[in-house]
Amino acid sequence: MADQKTYLLNKKIIVKGKIIVITGLHIGGSNNSLSIGGMDNAVIRNPVNNKPYIPGSSLKGKMRSLLELAYGYIASKNMGNVKFVGDDNPEHITTQLFGSARNDEKQRPSRIIVRDGNLLNHDKLGKTELLYTEGKTEVVIDRITSAAVPRQLERVPAGAEFSLDIVLNIIEEDGHQKESELIQNMFKALQMVQDDYLGGSGSRGSGQVEFLIEEVYERTADYYKSGLKEGGNLAEDYQEQYIPAAIKVQPKAKNNA
Repeated sequence: MADQKTYLLNKKIIVKGKIIVITGLHIGGSNNSLSIGGMDNAVIRNPVNNKPYIPGSSLKGKMRSLLELAYGYIASKNMGNVKFVGDDNPEHITTQLFGSARNDEKQRPSRIIVRDGNLLNHDKLGKTELLYTEGKTEVVIDRITSAAVPRQLERVPAGAEFSLDIVLNIIEEDGHQKESELIQNMFKALQMVQDDYLGGSGSRGSGQVEFLIEEVYERTADYYKSGLKEGGNLAEDYQEQYIPAAIKVQPKAKNNA
């Protein structure tokens, strides 16, 4: 019987901050409540408080796809409407970081957790035309007759701020070099999202965001097992070692109350 592969946690790296919307952001939701004269492209909202949010899957998927594109790890695969996917070779840093869903011994768990981004400054968005959002009218032009067909897109307006909360798991077998590579590529992926767009209609002006890193903490396995005291905010140390200059860092004091 082959030896079973085990994973031993070394530490969790906790990254917290803000996602700041630079141009209107559209991440599509349900149109179940569509009414006459309403939006035909609504944003996703929390069903409890009706506030828009950024699904962790949207940010994580964008980070992965841009990083795979940068490394050339794109494979052709027929999956219905999807024709190209990321190559899940276990030796690729993108697979080691984001995992794979293979059903064999080369399957890799995701090292990175990206939590939903909750709206932080909803009080400043109270005067928008819709509840925390705006409507953008776009027009499709008939190339022959020049007839205009308007459509409305709901967006979270520029200036909105959402929470950024990412966890990166480092296992014992990684070693210092692999740990550094994983951390660097996580922040490289964030920089690429800044230079690209998040959500829909990015090529038409929507979805430009920037990230602000406020807190970075390392929690070792002993921290969880033995109740060790947590170390201080490492945001400035990570800025020197790992975080690209294009990503803003503004350390925030931890509230121990």
